[in-house]
Amino acid sequence: MSNAPIVVLNPNAKREQGRRAQLTNIAAAKAVGDIIRTTLGPRAMLKMILDAQGSVVLTNDGNAILREIDVQHPAAKSIIELSKTQDEGVGDGTTSVAVLAGELLALAEPFLERNIHPTVIVGAYFRALDDAVNAAESAALVIDQDNAEEVGKVIASCLGTKFMNRWAKLMVHLALQAVKTVMVKTNDRISIDFKNYAKVEKIPGGEISDSEVLDGVIINKDVCLGNMKRKIENPRIILLDSPLEYRKGDSQTNVEITSEADWGRLLRLEEEFVEKAVADLLKHKPDLVITEKGISDLALHLLQKAGVACIRRLRKTDNNRIARATGAVIVNRPEELKESDVGSAGLFEVRKIGDEYFTYIVQCAAPKACSIVLRGGSKDVLNEIERNLMDAMCVARNVMLNPKLVPGGGAIEMTVSQVLAAKAKTIQGTSQAPYAAVGEALEVIPRTLAENCGANVIRVLTQLRAKHADGANTSWGIDGNKGVVTDMVTLGVWEPLEVKVQTLKTAVEAAAMLLRIDDIVSGISKKKEHGGPNMDQDDLD
Repeated sequence: MSNAPIVVLNPNAKREQGRRAQLTNIAAAKAVGDIIRTTLGPRAMLKMILDAQGSVVLTNDGNAILREIDVQHPAAKSIIELSKTQDEGVGDGTTSVAVLAGELLALAEPFLERNIHPTVIVGAYFRALDDAVNAAESAALVIDQDNAEEVGKVIASCLGTKFMNRWAKLMVHLALQAVKTVMVKTNDRISIDFKNYAKVEKIPGGEISDSEVLDGVIINKDVCLGNMKRKIENPRIILLDSPLEYRKGDSQTNVEITSEADWGRLLRLEEEFVEKAVADLLKHKPDLVITEKGISDLALHLLQKAGVACIRRLRKTDNNRIARATGAVIVNRPEELKESDVGSAGLFEVRKIGDEYFTYIVQCAAPKACSIVLRGGSKDVLNEIERNLMDAMCVARNVMLNPKLVPGGGAIEMTVSQVLAAKAKTIQGTSQAPYAAVGEALEVIPRTLAENCGANVIRVLTQLRAKHADGANTSWGIDGNKGVVTDMVTLGVWEPLEVKVQTLKTAVEAAAMLLRIDDIVSGISKKKEHGGPNMDQDDLD
């Protein structure tokens, strides 16, 4: 019997095992956290990112930065995915979650060197997570959702760390108005879908203060014919998702014609089809017809003759927004149109801004969709305004869905840290140190806030620990502008509980996942030349 070794992996495959795999994962996570650490807080630095196409992104939004970074290490990719998950889930805390995950992994390194098994570390982390979430919920304060001033303070706290904090009042007004417009209550359920029903339209030029939330919809379209009406007050609106032209056969169709009269009759049938469809629409006396598909020249002529304005080839999403704003129902077949399907608005107007035409359908009675018009000096500024506004709307949505708040400025992190430090003393065995490490890791948030505003970090953190030592001053945190320890209630800095809980859960779960990896295998195969001697049947398949 041969004693030759059995080759399982490709000889070109790269493999890292055991301790080395864990340490490289920790190093990669720390590197990603360090990249965006300086973007946390109101005195945050900006990052300039040049992508492969040569376009420039200027932002301090954690998710926007990590989304543009090209990384190779799988652990770094998973940390970047955390930020994306946080952004999609609650819309804020995208920087905090990456920094906290990196810190949790960095503090696990000494435990691995002391040969504490990763399963023990992970178990302690999850136990600490449960206690941290309970501590955060017990420190939360419930506010009145209908009090615009209180909700506005929370949104302003979120914007305090953003590029647009100079225009915080305007952003708060836009975010709150947009979220309240698209909020739909059905029984006890509240639905706020601003990503689909609050469209942001960026128009370069003008002042940032010219930005507004419309009580209706704006679309980048003009009417189909130049002599159609471009301004109609109180229009009756019909929405279609079918074409106003002769419908061709779905499959290939051949027609054999033997006489000229038959050809004329065939053309006449097509015209009759279009005429009937237009007649079905005109029965309901519309002022504006909008369709997602095409409109034939004959249909345009007939509608224009009847004084009806037309817009064609609209996006499905824009049509849905117009339907929600005007109360119209999107109809597939003109002959099935009912009076209840016709929508209305206060004003339909086509305006020319710069070189482009924009259709305004505004002054709607009870719009459940809206458009946000952003004005600014350049596209870079407009893109950053949009990113900051989306974060503000996410915070407004979170407060509307769950009105529980916790003090910001690192106050809740220090409160939870003190709770975990006290409970760690009651834990016996090797899991005590990893449990306490979670509380220690939470201090990275106030520490980073102090670092980013140029304060004496050791002195400020010592003062903050002293305030939280007796458990009475749980609302004290770091003023990110001045770098001093301040009562966050007095300063008016609040954050939604949902954001903090999601940050804790995402960071701990990601750190636990990466700690449990003990083998990294990356297969590298040499590309075979087309038609070369090394080709086999698999290549042909």
